[in-house]
Amino acid sequence: MKYIVVTGGVMSGLGKGITTASIGKLLQSHGFSVTAIKIDPYLNVDAGTMNPFEHGEIFVTEDGGEIDLDMGHYERFLDINLTKDHNITTGQIYGEVIRRERRGDYLGKTVQIIPHVTDLIKERIRKVAESSGAEICLVEIGGTVGDIESMPFLEAVRQMRLEEGPNNVIFVHVTLVPVLDVVGEQKTKPTQHSVKELRELGIMPDIIVCRSKNPLTKEAKRKISMFCNVLPDAVVSAPDVENIYSVPLILKEEGVDTLLLRLLSLRSKSEDLSEWRRIVEQMSRAATTVKVAMVGKYVRFADTYMSINEALKHAGGANGCRVLIEWIDSERLEAGEDPGVLGGFDGVLVPGGFGKRGSEGKILAISYARRNNLPFLGLCFGFQLAVVEFARSLGIKGANSTEIDPETPHPVVDLLPEQRVVENMGGTMRLGAQEVIIRPGTVA
Repeated sequence: MKYIVVTGGVMSGLGKGITTASIGKLLQSHGFSVTAIKIDPYLNVDAGTMNPFEHGEIFVTEDGGEIDLDMGHYERFLDINLTKDHNITTGQIYGEVIRRERRGDYLGKTVQIIPHVTDLIKERIRKVAESSGAEICLVEIGGTVGDIESMPFLEAVRQMRLEEGPNNVIFVHVTLVPVLDVVGEQKTKPTQHSVKELRELGIMPDIIVCRSKNPLTKEAKRKISMFCNVLPDAVVSAPDVENIYSVPLILKEEGVDTLLLRLLSLRSKSEDLSEWRRIVEQMSRAATTVKVAMVGKYVRFADTYMSINEALKHAGGANGCRVLIEWIDSERLEAGEDPGVLGGFDGVLVPGGFGKRGSEGKILAISYARRNNLPFLGLCFGFQLAVVEFARSLGIKGANSTEIDPETPHPVVDLLPEQRVVENMGGTMRLGAQEVIIRPGTVA
């Protein structure tokens, strides 16, 4: 098994997830099977109970796992289905260590971060990688180098390199190279300090991916190579792009795939990225534009609806059009803003959500779409509210969902019976791929 560990420095939000997924796509193009693991150093057991403003979208896996949105990038880029086991959090690790201590598994030893926590981290990584049947496992460590929460995970992967060998575990570090508008020069010092901090932890990056507004200059590459002790061809320019699906092509132009194969002592089986190129070109050649209004209450943070945004882009690309998404705050509609603002759109989408806040605003948007023959798509809670709106339009006064109004006289949407006795919030929803049995003689 080969491992590629992706870390991040300087600041969060640089696109480690997209970089990880793009590296995986390049390796797939050379005939290798790939899997991916996302490590989140927070103490939560999973992302399921997190506020979308706090962490963005919660991506749901086929087996019902509630995971960081980067998992969605892995599945979309690599065309693979991952499971809840492909996400490792500090909460999961500490919880299991404490359970083992209570069972007496440590035979009276003093339980410590090293070796007990780090050994379990390595065990989890190896178990997921080997059970996947893949040849190469990508491991993204969330957060930024220097975060206290990340320390046990960085120590664990440092040990893995020692145990597995330098040709079996390599490190890719994603950093920021900012430009000061006053001087117009790309500044490499933040990257130098980030790599210095990583080296102090015993990890020497093999490749440095430099995020920047524009392509790296030769001088910036030279300085990073010299001060960070990596070969010049291992300093990779990753400038901002309009379409994230072009990132694998940019990394290929930088020679990342050739470099990865060399570092991992692998020989390409076959090289073919033509289908990916075709998809990217098709998305960029869109002849028409479609405007979609997305009505929700988490619209101030675009990452909240990441999978829906990407699905609309995919659908647009497949149909030769560009989808422009505009977010409409349902709370503003609820407060009295005219739903007529939706008149300038080609369609209305109401995504999933929870709770009473903003729900009446969503119903107003759904009503406007129905009455004005605007194409409408409701997802999860959004579709439930469409049922509520339609019932009200038929004269059923007070129709509602029991999630919003437990005392409604007309519960056209009701909680599942098993949900009524649920006490814990985390990990209790009916999620993932579910078998659906349609009763004969019913309308479904």
